[in-house]
Amino acid sequence: MKAAFFEKTGSPDVIQYGELPTPKPGPGEVLVRVKAASVNPIDLYIRAGTVAMELPMPFIPGCDLAGVVEAVGSGVERLHVGDRVWGSNQGLLGRQGTACEYAAVHEDWLYPTPAGISDEVVAAGALTGITAYLGLFPIARLQPGETVFVNGGTGGVGSMVVQMARAVGAKVITTVGSAEKAELCRQWGATGVLNYKTDDIAAGVKELTGGAGVQVWYETQRNPDLDQIVGLTAERGRIVLIAGRTARPAFPVGPFYVKGLSLFGFAMFKAYPSEQRQAAEQINHWLTQGKLSPPIGKVFPLAETATAHQFLEANTLGGAGTLVGKVLLTI
Repeated sequence: MKAAFFEKTGSPDVIQYGELPTPKPGPGEVLVRVKAASVNPIDLYIRAGTVAMELPMPFIPGCDLAGVVEAVGSGVERLHVGDRVWGSNQGLLGRQGTACEYAAVHEDWLYPTPAGISDEVVAAGALTGITAYLGLFPIARLQPGETVFVNGGTGGVGSMVVQMARAVGAKVITTVGSAEKAELCRQWGATGVLNYKTDDIAAGVKELTGGAGVQVWYETQRNPDLDQIVGLTAERGRIVLIAGRTARPAFPVGPFYVKGLSLFGFAMFKAYPSEQRQAAEQINHWLTQGKLSPPIGKVFPLAETATAHQFLEANTLGGAGTLVGKVLLTI
């Protein structure tokens, strides 16, 4: 099969494109003919070696995929040959990734693709959608009528937070870097959109909440300002952290406990299969209702996986600002 892979960690140019053996599904696994895969920041960190994980070499990067079941291994109960599926959690913890023509995936990490929804759409919303759902609902317990703040409303996770929060009747305040991105967030239902380049974010959040602050602060930035976050979160509010592996910000202990706040951190790939399946079922429901539309920013062919990594890296780490939504690979 054709695949993108690397034999040592490093910059995007360590990624090769060529032939690798087609995997065979083991017990509980199915062989998926991959139609689309997305590129996530965690893929960059694993490839660069900044996130240390067991990597069987040659290693295929990629967490998300969508495609068709080609074969099933022993003990598979839910899936059958010909089923359209999508999933995430590959390319992690010793599992090979999805930048390839065929992937052997345990059925625990796969979900049915709804009729009428494209492979590209479900691949684009896989890791980011599951991450957004887990943070908003099982963890932060967002309720209708509450207000949630998220940085980067057109980013991968941010765009899912905006749309999911609106789907349950919550209010959303978000940040963007351009008028075009602001309009997109308003189309998704954001009630307050602030430009981080020109607006005073703290003043804007206070004005939009009447000085009360937000009930849920969903932080996607790698270097969070916890002093500001605590100050802008309402009494008994919940703060969710999903980024910033090397961040060591000052923590305002006094204001935090006096307001009765809660702070949650989680990594999506450590969530149990049952937790991720609950998220996937709700994502499928919103997709079929038209309440969720994962934005696709740039599409590359599988042979250009190295270029896709370069492009995403320029935006997530370099601040290029040329991406709205997800980077996809089509196979």
